[in-house]
Formats: sequence, C-alpha cells, structure tokens
Amino acid sequence: MGENGSQEGVSKRGCSFAKNKFLPDESFRSWGNYVRALKDTPHRLKDRVLTRSLEETELVDMKARSQHEMKKTLSWWDLIWFGIGAVIGAGIFVLTGLEAQQHAGPAVVLSYVISGISALLSVFCYTEFAVEIPVAGGSFAYLRVELGDFVSFVAAGNILLEYVIGGAAVARSWTSYFATLLNHHPNDFRIVAHSLSPDYRYLDPIAIAVLAIICVMAVISTKGSSIFNYIATIIHIAVLLFIIIAGLTKADTKNYSDFVPFGVRGIFQASAVLFFAYIGFDAVATMAEETKNPGRDIPIGLVGSMVITTLIYCLLAVTLCLMQSYKDIDVDAPFSVAFEAVGMGWAKYIVAAGALKGMTTVLLAAAVGQARYLTHIGRTHMLPPWLAIVNEKTGTPVNATVVMLAATAIIAFFTSLGILSNLLSISTLFIFMLVAIGLLVRRYYVSGVTTTANHIKFVVFLALILGSSIAIAIYWASSDGWIGYAVTLPIWLLSTTGLWVFVPQARVPKVWGVPLVPWLPSLSIAINIFLLGSLDKASFERFGIFTLAIIVYYFFFGLHASYDTAREASSAKQMKNVEEGAVN
Repeated sequence: MGENGSQEGVSKRGCSFAKNKFLPDESFRSWGNYVRALKDTPHRLKDRVLTRSLEETELVDMKARSQHEMKKTLSWWDLIWFGIGAVIGAGIFVLTGLEAQQHAGPAVVLSYVISGISALLSVFCYTEFAVEIPVAGGSFAYLRVELGDFVSFVAAGNILLEYVIGGAAVARSWTSYFATLLNHHPNDFRIVAHSLSPDYRYLDPIAIAVLAIICVMAVISTKGSSIFNYIATIIHIAVLLFIIIAGLTKADTKNYSDFVPFGVRGIFQASAVLFFAYIGFDAVATMAEETKNPGRDIPIGLVGSMVITTLIYCLLAVTLCLMQSYKDIDVDAPFSVAFEAVGMGWAKYIVAAGALKGMTTVLLAAAVGQARYLTHIGRTHMLPPWLAIVNEKTGTPVNATVVMLAATAIIAFFTSLGILSNLLSISTLFIFMLVAIGLLVRRYYVSGVTTTANHIKFVVFLALILGSSIAIAIYWASSDGWIGYAVTLPIWLLSTTGLWVFVPQARVPKVWGVPLVPWLPSLSIAINIFLLGSLDKASFERFGIFTLAIIVYYFFFGLHASYDTAREASSAKQMKNVEEGAVN
C-alpha cells in the first residue's frame, strides 16, 4: 500500500457518502474545533495566500479524490466542435441587434472584432495551461498553481457565477426563439408575477424544462454529449451560412452610410457587452482531463474554434446591418424581423430553428464545463467534496452537474437577459485577466530558479502593466480627452518592454507555449481591463456584492477546509510537500 494507499484513504474519506460527507475536515468535526479554527484564521489566511499548489498535486492527488477516472475519449476534432457549440448561441442572435441599435450601429462588426481579439488572446493563455496542466479544474487549477489558493477561490466563485448566469441567459433566450418559431411573443410562454419588479417578474418554466433535459444528457456520457454536439453544430453552421448568403442577397449599402453613429466610445461599449457572445470556450479547457492527446488536441481545438467563431460573428453582424437600418433592428429577434422586413418572412422559421439548435449546444457544452470546474473545486474541499465524485459507470461528475444546472434553472426562472449579460461579461473579463497574469507568473517566476533581483524586477514591471492598464480604462470611462493616454500608454509599453528585455524567463514550455511572451499576455491584460472600464456602474456593484459574498464564505468555510486538506495530504505523503510556500 505505502504512499498510494495512504493517499487513497485520505481521498475516499473526503469524497465518499460516509459520515460528514459535506464538511469532513478536522475543523468541522466539532464546534470546539470550528471555534479554534476561526481563532487561527489570520495564520491560516497567510498560509493560503502565500501557498501555491504544485502541478503534480493538481495532476495526481486532486484527480485521485474523485474515486474514479474520467474517460479519455475526446480528440481535437471533438474539441473544435465543442468550442463552436459552446460559444455560438444567444449572444449573436440576441445581443447583436441590441448593441447595434443602442451603442454601435453598423460598426457593431468592429465591436465583434475587438471582442474576438480579446477572446483569442485569452484563448492562447488558456491553451498553454491546458496543455501542461490537463485537469478538469480549468482556470481554477491554473490559478492555484500560479497565484495561490485565495486568488484561485475568488476566481472560482466568479467562474461558477459566469456559468450559472450564462446558462440562465441562454435558457431564457431559448424560450424567446421557441416563441418566435410558433409565431408568439416570448412572454406568451412565461408566467407574469406582477408583485415582482419588471426585471424579475417574467417566470420562465420552459427554460427549466430545457435545462432538465440538458442535465440528463450531460450526466449520461461525455462522448455521447460530444456526438450530439457535433451533429447539432453542423446543422447550426448550415443555418448560419443560409442566414449570411440569403441575407446578403437583400443587402442595401445605404444602411451602411452612417457607419459609426455613436462614435468610437459606442463601439467599445458594445464590445464589452458582446464579449458575452464569446463566453464558453473556457469549457473546452476543462475537458483536457478527458482528451486523448492534450499537447496536440487542446491548441488545435481552442484556437481553431475561436478563429472560426470570430469569422462567423463578423459575417453575421455585417449581414444584419446591411439588410436593415440599425435604427429599425428588433432587439428581441433581430435576424427574424430583418428577414420579414426584406420580404422573406418564411426565413424567420429557419433562423429561429438555427438559434434553438445553437443555444441547445451552448447549454450542453456549458453543462459539461461547469460541472468539471465544480468537481475540481470539490477536490480541494473548498466546496463540499461530495461534489467531486465521478460516477464509476458513466465516468462523469453527476453530483456537480445536477447542482450547477439546478442553480442555473433557478436564476433562469426569474431573471431578465439584460441584467444577466452585463454581469456575465464583467465576471468573465476579470477571470481572463487573472489567467493572463498567471501566465506571466508561470513564465517569469519559478521558486528556486528566479533570483531575488529578477523577482523584484518582475513584480515591479507587472505592477506597472496592471497600473497603467487600469489607468487607461479609468481615463477612458471618465474623460473625452487624450492627454491621459499620452502618459498611460507609454508606461504600459515601457513596462512590457522592460519585462521582455530585463527579466529572463524562468520556465520553458514542455510541449506548446504561448508565442510573443510577454507581449501577448500583457496585451490581454490591458484589453480585458479596458473592456471592464466600458461596463456600467450597476454591473460593478453586483460584481462587488457577489465577490464579497465569496470572500465571506471563504473566511468561514473554504479557508479552513482547504487548510486542513493540504496539511492532511502532506502528512499522508510522509511529509513530502504537496504545495509550495506553505507556512509552518
């Protein structure tokens, strides 16, 4: 038995259906233990903030806590179609019309280009991590390795928020297009609760039914979900090509005469919201644990699906604004109404059917991805380890899938799309910024390799990159002048140059690495922060409230469970450290 036997014992105690299955750790075994743990919070917090998980821990120890292995059944072909299926959904069919009418006009295509570039930069950052740390935890696992326990948990909370809200938004949009297919108004299929506020009074039972069906599909088989996604996405792509070709036959260049009616600011404001349309590709990274050859399949799957998606989005945006003046675009079903306006009313049924297929694959891919995030978080015990169990028969995390989709269904039942899309964008941009920072840390700081002088230089340059990026975003949001950019942009440029010239990289990727480091991740940081600065105040308030709730939970539960688990795992491995920088 030895080391593996000890580890298995720890793992199965933490993730089984035995006594205290939800809070099995030492700190929660009695009220006395819990009170002592709370008193020790400052020491434990210091330990968790300064501690970084080791790659071996994420790749071996954490996976062992799920009792059963996930099945390696996916290839790069599966991942490309998962990526396309995960991304092309409600965003393009719903938000394009809204943003074209209210913020960007025909220049909404430029908004999609900007969002696409930002998403592609983030894709590159994700890809290097997914190749070298191919586990179900995705960005949560990557940030645990590079930025530590505390930062990764704050990000994890926002990751889960992103998936719940994203799934809820798509589920409600599913109802809207289903109503269009049947010649009804979307609210005809919703229950009106007049006692609630307008943003929450339209109750959506169809969204719940759709999510229940998706849940069943997601827990049965990952490969089966992939096959369904593959077939549905092919049909969806055919519908999108029909929309583009048929729509362009009715193009009127006069509709492009006023190309930028709301100015450059409107383009970026729309881009920040339209980032919602690119959300979902990170679900592909969570499937690395089930990929046959991560070193080859992950880069092809992620980058390939994002390039295809961006091209399709731009063509669809151009088509819509050439068919109809941006002033007349319908915000609820823009493509369907546009075809009616040009005398092709029959085409709206094809559009609605295509939208439904697209949103179904988005929901399925999101369900698969979000469950794997939750599984890996459960492996760390920051959330109940019961969520980490992988079903022996299906090879899927059934508990995590059901819990996440139940939460998604509750939000989808009550909340309007406008509130959901803005809050979703801010969470995602925040996470992608952290992943780009994590990549810089990965390349430039390795304990025992990076000298103290290089460490200090790295921290200074990274702080300048972050500070100048934040300053650019704040100046953009608060001023119409240009003097601020004359100061902040050179600081960003010089700090990135300084990192490139004066700090040697401490790590070389083993299989596949992001090109143009530090320029690419630094630009990703700057663009993500800039787009954050284009969002409204209410979104930041909701984001702040949710992040505060995450931190409160962490102080009272997650911190102590994670601390106990790390100490016990280290002891079970005969005091071989499972983390870097742990406080004695």
